[in-house]
Amino acid sequence: MSDRTPDAPTLSRDRGVTVFTLFTTTGTLLCCALPIVFVSLGLGATVVAITSTFPFLVTLTHYKIWVFAFSGLMLVVSGWLMFRSGRHCPTDAALGAACGKADRWNRRIYWTSVTIWSVGFFAAYVALPLRIWLGI
Repeated sequence: MSDRTPDAPTLSRDRGVTVFTLFTTTGTLLCCALPIVFVSLGLGATVVAITSTFPFLVTLTHYKIWVFAFSGLMLVVSGWLMFRSGRHCPTDAALGAACGKADRWNRRIYWTSVTIWSVGFFAAYVALPLRIWLGI
């Protein structure tokens, strides 16, 4: 077993992937979950105002399968980078504390991304079939 500590570029890459994952999963929430929630709450005019202000949301909605697939892939890659074996913080006290703090923030961002992706997936693919099945 090696006592290899991650170097700065590796930690920076892991953090960059985690932040990019948060960005992509937020895209799933914006394109698919929020419009459905707004319409369900009777705020259809809000959806019209948002899509007329940000027309790229309509394009994201047309390609939602690809948006969800790409962001799901990013979640898998980010999770693998974060939870793979062999990752250790440096033994130096200051560097170890900074590494531990960065790792805690990366995990928070990752689980926030997983939650956002799950909410978006539920709203885009599960909510309507469930509603039809329940007859609501």
